[in-house]
Amino acid sequence: MYTIGVDIGGMTIKVGLVDEQGNIVIKDRVKTNTDPYVAIKDTVELINKLLEKYNVSITEITGIGIGCPGSVKDREGILVYTNNLPWYNVNFREELKKYFNLPVEVANDANAAALGEVKYGVAKGYSNAVMLTLGTGVGGGVIIDKKIFSGSDGFGTELGHTTLVYGGKLCTCGRRGCLESYASATALMEQAREEMKINKNSKMWNYVSGDIMNVDGKIVFDCMQQGDESAKKVVDTYVNYVSEGIINMLNIFRPDIFIIGGGVSSAGKVFFDKIIKKVEEEEYGYAKVVIDIVPAKLGNDAGIIGAASLIG
Repeated sequence: MYTIGVDIGGMTIKVGLVDEQGNIVIKDRVKTNTDPYVAIKDTVELINKLLEKYNVSITEITGIGIGCPGSVKDREGILVYTNNLPWYNVNFREELKKYFNLPVEVANDANAAALGEVKYGVAKGYSNAVMLTLGTGVGGGVIIDKKIFSGSDGFGTELGHTTLVYGGKLCTCGRRGCLESYASATALMEQAREEMKINKNSKMWNYVSGDIMNVDGKIVFDCMQQGDESAKKVVDTYVNYVSEGIINMLNIFRPDIFIIGGGVSSAGKVFFDKIIKKVEEEEYGYAKVVIDIVPAKLGNDAGIIGAASLIG
């Protein structure tokens, strides 16, 4: 038996056929149409194409899971709002059931990714996990007793929009001082640019071809490892912000395992060693409980596998 995982992004919709061990046996993508109902039709056509190509009957499909950015009423299968697309109150469950007589489950993409890591990824075997994704923004997912916890109407666990600095930087959500404004990959690059303006001798300048906007997270970590003091300063500041956010989540949820995903997680051991050290130094008083802080495992396939994990 197989499950269909649908990962909706601002640019593309990825669809995959996932087996019972969490392996993607075939996948493809289609450009995301700004009209949600056209996008759903495109998704249906892609699903049928994959089933035909892999020679799988619809009777071998257990259901369709959909992960999408934004606010989702997961119990009803409705995407209420996403700031990546002009989509409002889209009832995915109702629309897809016009084409397939299958169970359809919908969740916020970060929640789905966290569930995927618990079912098939780095947190397999654990019951309670928190996942933070450090990308363009900061996403979050909370798994309790191997199930997504998403609060009232599915709108909870917006971990990136917890306040880190009262009255701080303006966030894309309209509030100030959110974790996302300090701990996202976007924030890391902004912090690097600020430091580069101060120190024109930083090695980071050697990698941007004269254009400060070309700096990225990899450049910052590479230069730090080459001994560049400006890059080290940027990384240490960024690690402090991320660690404070993690400590807050540990104090609230006390999970069995804490997962970091997103582009920044690819910085590897040097990044995680710094995070773990800082968390161990700052963790709440008497509660010195050892919790593994680990990089996500599913990588670029997290969206599809996470979505498929919503079924069953």
